[in-house]
Amino acid sequence: MAPDVPSRQREILEGFNEKSQIKLKVFNQTMEVFDHLKEILNEMSNDLNDLIDSNDRKLKLEYRDRGKFEAELKFADDVLIFSMHSDVFLFDRDHPVWKVDYAKEDVRNGYCGVISVYNFLSDSLKYNRVEDLGYLVARVFVNKDKFFLAEGKRQQDNTVSSFGKKMLAREELVNIVESAILYTLSFDLLVPPFDLVKVASVEQINDKIESAKLQTGKRMGYKYNSDDVLGN
Repeated sequence: MAPDVPSRQREILEGFNEKSQIKLKVFNQTMEVFDHLKEILNEMSNDLNDLIDSNDRKLKLEYRDRGKFEAELKFADDVLIFSMHSDVFLFDRDHPVWKVDYAKEDVRNGYCGVISVYNFLSDSLKYNRVEDLGYLVARVFVNKDKFFLAEGKRQQDNTVSSFGKKMLAREELVNIVESAILYTLSFDLLVPPFDLVKVASVEQINDKIESAKLQTGKRMGYKYNSDDVLGN
C-alpha cells in the first residue's frame, strides 16, 4: 500500500481486505461441504433403494440436484430441501457460541456459512401449493476452518461446546442427514383444528378442484416447536 495513503483510508482498506478474505474462505468451505453433501444424498438414496423390496416408484427415495445452492431428497410423502445460503453470517453477540474458547480467542472464527434443511410435503411441491408450509428441521454452520455446529432435532453434534473441536467430514454429514430423515418420518401431518378450516373462499375451492391447492402444513393451526414429535 502506498505510504501516502491517509491513516483512516488505510484502516478501511485493511479492514475490507481482511473481512473479504475471511468471508471468501468461509463461502468456499461451505460450498465444498455442500457439494460433498449432494454426493452423500445421491449415494444414500441409491443405497437405501437397493434395500427396498419393491419396484413401486412411490416407495423409492428420489434425489434431485436443484442447482448450485439447493438439493432435494424425496421419500414417502415428504421432501427434504437442503439449501445453502449464499451469504456469510456472524453469530449474534448473545449467542452461547461466544462462551467457547475457540470463538473467544478470535472473532473471525464466528463467521459461518449456513446450510438449512426444510421439510415439505411432497404434494406441496407436486401441485405447486405455494401457500403450504415447510418446517426447518436442521441447520448447519460451517466456518473458515470447516469446524461446524449443527442445530436441530436429534442432531448429535448440536452442543455449542463442541464448536471448534471437530471438522465437518463425511461421517458427520451422514449423521446429520440420517437424523433429519428419522425426525421427518416421525413428524406426522396433523388434522388442523376445525375452526381453522371451517371457512373456505370460492377461489380456494376452485383452486382445489383444479390442483388441490388448499393450504396444508404438518402443524398448521398448532404451535410448532423443533421437538414437537410424538414418541420423543
